[in-house]
Order: sequence, then structure tokens, then C-alpha cells
Amino acid sequence: MKKIISTFICLLFVITALAQGGIYNNNKFHQIDELLPTPNEYRTGSGAPGNRYWQQRADYVIKVELNDDNQSVTGSETITYYNNSPDVLTYLWMQLDMNIYDPESDANITRTTTNVSNMAFNAFESMVSNRADYSYEIRAVKDATGKPLAYTVNKTMMRIELPTPLRPGQRFVFSVDWFNFINNQRTTGGRGGYEYFPADGNYLYEMAHWFPRMCVYDDVNGWQNKQFLGNGEFALPFGDYKVSITVPADHIVTATGELVNASQVLKPSWLQKFNQSKTANKPVIIVTQEEAIEAEKGKATAKKTWSFDAKNVRDFAWASSRKFIWDSWGIPVAGRTVMAMSFYPKEGNPLWERYSTHAIAQTIKTLGKFAFDYPYPVAISVNGPVGGMEYPMICFNGPRPLPDGTYTAATKYGLISVIMHEVIHFWFPMVVNSDERQWTWMDEGITTFMQYLTEQEWEETYPSRRGEARNIVGYMASDPSVLEPIMSNSELIIQFGNNAYAKPATAYNILRETIMGRELFDYAIKTYANRWKFKHPTPADFFRTMEDASGVDLDWFWRGWFYGIEPVDIALTSVSHYLVDTQNPDIEKVARKKTRDNEPLSISEQRNKTDIPTYRVDIYPELLDFYNEYDALNVTENDKKRFQEYYSQLTANEKELLEKGLNLYIVDFENIGGLIMPIIVQMEFEDGSKEVVRIPAEIWRKDNKKVSKLFVTEKKVKQFELDPFQETADINLKNNTFPPKMMESQFQLFKQRQQPAQPNLMQLQRDGRL
Repeated sequence: MKKIISTFICLLFVITALAQGGIYNNNKFHQIDELLPTPNEYRTGSGAPGNRYWQQRADYVIKVELNDDNQSVTGSETITYYNNSPDVLTYLWMQLDMNIYDPESDANITRTTTNVSNMAFNAFESMVSNRADYSYEIRAVKDATGKPLAYTVNKTMMRIELPTPLRPGQRFVFSVDWFNFINNQRTTGGRGGYEYFPADGNYLYEMAHWFPRMCVYDDVNGWQNKQFLGNGEFALPFGDYKVSITVPADHIVTATGELVNASQVLKPSWLQKFNQSKTANKPVIIVTQEEAIEAEKGKATAKKTWSFDAKNVRDFAWASSRKFIWDSWGIPVAGRTVMAMSFYPKEGNPLWERYSTHAIAQTIKTLGKFAFDYPYPVAISVNGPVGGMEYPMICFNGPRPLPDGTYTAATKYGLISVIMHEVIHFWFPMVVNSDERQWTWMDEGITTFMQYLTEQEWEETYPSRRGEARNIVGYMASDPSVLEPIMSNSELIIQFGNNAYAKPATAYNILRETIMGRELFDYAIKTYANRWKFKHPTPADFFRTMEDASGVDLDWFWRGWFYGIEPVDIALTSVSHYLVDTQNPDIEKVARKKTRDNEPLSISEQRNKTDIPTYRVDIYPELLDFYNEYDALNVTENDKKRFQEYYSQLTANEKELLEKGLNLYIVDFENIGGLIMPIIVQMEFEDGSKEVVRIPAEIWRKDNKKVSKLFVTEKKVKQFELDPFQETADINLKNNTFPPKMMESQFQLFKQRQQPAQPNLMQLQRDGRL
């Protein structure tokens, strides 16, 4: 019993010590070691893969047929699964993502309901349109000899029982046959599906997570078999794909990978123009709008099979329609030619023909600089029902002009931006293969940041929505009840776009511009991308690499920005001004006399001039004496003599320092919001000139709440301003100046509160109303 009590007392002492001065206190500069997994031989403390890092692999051979009459697919896949882990596996897990449409899926059963008193038809249809027949009908699961395998479907996951344990270094070959109807994306939403065009009676298919896919098995989680609930996307292993897609003969098909039977499915004129586009200086139209319109009029009964090969990819997507226009452009990349291509119906023109492939080309250029050269042979953008979604080498993007061919500026830049965003996903997470099911921010945050960099290289005044610190202020100032840390599971996030896209993207921009500087940040982010390309990084790998490659301790930043929800609100609370007393009477006494003489009369003094017309000393002048005539601020010869004696005893350095007439300002700062950030102070001097002083965040390391800083200047400061370029996401600019600055704004008079939509300036110009 004594031993138990003694052990308990020792444990209590350790806990108390930690709580008082260790990792559990509230200092925001404590390291985040307790939040990160322990480094090991698979993932090192530097953030790099360890010398025993491993990952699984899955190769696919797939045959699929599209039925354009009833919008369905029938498929068969053979998978070769490689166990590169040190573990013995007794079962495999696969993703059945289309099962999310089953009314009994967790996503549908747990969906909450908002006010339905006023609801549009499309919103109502979306709520009630989930259909079990959109889910997979698994028709067979067999081993390489054709023998049936036992399997269990658990909603959006399927477990396959292995006939014998799969040992390290072994592989297992099996096949899955399935059928399902394709969802109407316009009514059900989702990351894929079909769009119907009633004007010409045709369909456009964007096929995503259309086949049963292998789950990731790794050293961090084992099997990543979390149910698909909608927000958390996908975690997939790399492998090679050979895919044969059978469609109506008049369809154009595009897909992940290279088309390997082009001569069998393309017209000779298309193949000729495609080859010409490899060395062209701008996009070349392969299938023209006129040809697409002509194809819309018929409906082929014959079929064609398009074959694609894709090497070392984590997924496979495709699109098919007789409505497609197709343009292509060869982009030189590190001695290779990458084919940038766009596929779109006539409803996408003139926007798509003008901008889509150029947006792909710009993205390839920018990401080659900030990450690594694009590794795949093709990069494709498809216009269809999906607003924006990415897969290896191919992405689906939604914006279109109005039926009359005009469009707003928002539509134009929305199209360019979404294509850039989705193409950047070809790097993150299609190559730097983070776990989207768990950590949306790992791919969306860095992609949104890289999108911002790409947009800035498009044109000088590009209207980027995300990236700049000032654009996140509204979200950062939100009520804490609707906020979650960035380090939250994808299904727990309340404000999804702000949390997983905008906040991490802003954090990276602040690191680049304010905390680390461009050179250190760019080197570190590029190191991360190259360390983890074609691998599976975790948040800890990212955090550790950024510090390892830059030599900057960022634990305080990760703790605040990624693990917390506090905002930035640093206040400049007061300024104390001190002048060096030169003791020179010709300077000090003259200055004090000038100040005294310029002081305004008090209210009492002003009123006394009227109420007291005659003072007693005016009536009795004999009351006046020496003190009535003496002015202590008059310079005397003795004053000058005493100064000369003092001055003669000073060294040359002391004389120089004294004669500079320096101003000393003690400026007090308060961290009201709680989120630690650097202090950036702009001093505006009386002569109109300005100086910016940048103080690292470490100024808060001893006191996270209040600090004071001494500023020494030769010129007098007219005004101090905190965060003058709005680069820290400070949510309250009213407490950022001393003396306080009047905040200017505008108001608008209106008859009705309803705000008009953004004007279509192209229509106004066409109609002579601009």
C-alpha cells in the first residue's frame, strides 16, 4: 500500500510540475511536440519519409460500358494488390462511394434539416432524389482463378476476405463486376454524374468515383475505411490503370491517362490536328463547334471502345458526350510535351474556347516554379454539370456564359480561377497524396494558396478572392460557436470553405510575406512537395518539413492558426514620448518657453479675462516684486557657462549622441484577440516621411498578452500605425493607430433593400447602354 501511495504522489508531482511550467501551461510559444506523433523509421522528425517508409500499390485493368439510353454503366475490373507493408493482411477494404446515394447511407440518415417553408423546386428535388439504384450492384467478386470471394458491404465500404493471409512482399489478384445507374448531377449534386440538355436531347457524362476502389492501408491509420459522408473526399493508393471505355460511336471521350488507340476512334482530320497541336503556339481546335452541333442531331447505334493507359496515378475519371468541342495545346515541360486539353459543349463558348486551355498552361508554368514539374503527359479541363472537381490529369469545371454568349466579369474570372484550382489539384493531392477523407485542408488549403499565386501571374489586377490576409478577417471575427480549428476532421467543419480553403491559404500567404519571407517559404514548400510526391504525407510531415527546410521555429504558428480558433486583434494602446535633455539652455529653455507660450488658456483663464477686469496688483503696484519679473525660462550667462563646463567633460561619442536630439517612444501593445502574430509598425514623421519596423512574433514569448517596445528616432513621429498593409488578418483596425485615426466609410441611399446582381457589362455594351 505504501508503494502505491508513493507512486501516486510521484505521479501527482510530475503532473503538477507539467501544469505549472511544462507543456500544459498557456504560453503560446510552447512546442507542439505533444500534438504530433512520435517520429520513427517510417516518418522522421525532419518531416521526410524514413528509411523504412512503405506504401501499398494497386494496379487496375478495367472494362466499362456506358448505356446512353438509360444512363447506366456496367463494369468489370481486375485489381492486383501489392502488400508492401511489414504486416500480414487477412482482408482488404474497398470504397463504394456511389453508395452514398442509398437512402440508408450514413450521409442520408444523419443529414439535418433546415427551414423548408420557402424552398425552390431544385432544392426540394435534391432532398428527395436519392435513389438506391445509383448505388453499386456488386455482381461478382472473384479471385484470379474465378473462384468467388467472400465479401461484406458496409454502406460505402466493402471488406473482401482473403482466402489465405497476404504476407509482406506478396500480391493478390482479384476481380469485381458491378452495375449502377448514373446520378443526375443537376438534381442530386455530387462530384460526378450526367447533365441532360433538353434543347437537343443529349447527355454529357462526367464519371467520378464510378468504380469500386481500393482503400489506403498505411503506417499511420492501418486501413483508412471511414464512411463516405460527403465532405471528406478520398484516400487512395497509387497504381497503373488500363481502362477500356465503350460508348456510342458518335461520342467523344476524354479520361485520365493517354489515349492509346487514337487511330481507331478518331477521324484522320482530328488526329492530324491533334499532332499539329503538339508544337503549336496556341490552342488548336480538334473537334470544332460546327462538328459538335452536327453530332448533336444524330444518335449512333454503333459503339466504339476508347482505351487509356495511366501510370502511377491514385484514381481514374472520364467524360463522354457527342456534344464535346475539343481543343489541344502542347506545353513544353522539362524536355517533354504535356498536352493541355479542354472539352466543352457549345453552351460553354465563347468562354471556354478563349480561356480554359490557357488557364491550364499558366497553372503548369506556375506550379513548376513553386512545386515541381508536372509529371503526367496530359492535363484536361472538362465543362459539364460539376462546378469544380479534380482527378489525376482531368478535372470537371462548371462556369458558362449566358445563352446569348455574354458573361459577367465574375463568370469570366470564376471560370479561370476554378480551372486553375482544379488543375493545381493534379499536384495536391493527386501526386502529393494526402488523406482527403481526414484532412481536407492539406490539399484544399495549399491548392487555394497556389491558385492565388497562379492568379497573380495571370494579370496585375486579378480579383483574387482568397489569399490576402484582409480577405479572411470576416471569418476570423465570427462567433466562436461556428468555428472549428483547421486541424479538424473534414466532417466536423462548420464553415467548410473558409476553414479548409481560405484560412490555411491565408496562413501560407502570411508565412510567405510576413513571417518567413518569400525565399525561405518558397524553398520550404517546394521541399515538402518534392519530399512527398507520389507518397502519403500527414499533417505532422508538413509541419516538420516547413520548419526543417527553413530553419524557422513555427510551432507557435501551427498552434495558433491550425489548432486554435482565436483571431488576430493586436491593439496599439498608448505611446509615451521622451526627448534627450541636451542641458543646452539655448535649446531646452527656448523649447520649453515656446511650449508654455503656445499653451491654450484654460476655460477658467478665458472667463476670468471678462469677469476680473482689474487685479489687485494693478491697483497696488507696490505688491509686485522680483518674482513677478523673473522668468525661469530666460537663458542667462550662468546657464550657458554651466552647460559649457558640462559639455567639455563629454567624450566625442557622447557629444555626437547628445547633439542628435533623439526621440524615444515607448509603445504599448495588447494582444486582445489571442492569436500571436508579428508586430508591424509604421511611423509617419512630421515631415511626411514614413518608416516600417517589423518585429518577429517572438516579442510575445515572455508575455502573450501585453508588451512594450522602445522606438528611437531622429525625427518626431506624427502617428504610429499597426499592421499598415493589413497583412496579419487583424480583425479590428480601429485600435491600430496612435493618435487614433478616423475610419472612413460610405453609405448608400436606397429605396429597396434588395441589392442588384452584378451587371452584365457585355450586354450593356452590346445594347449601347454602357
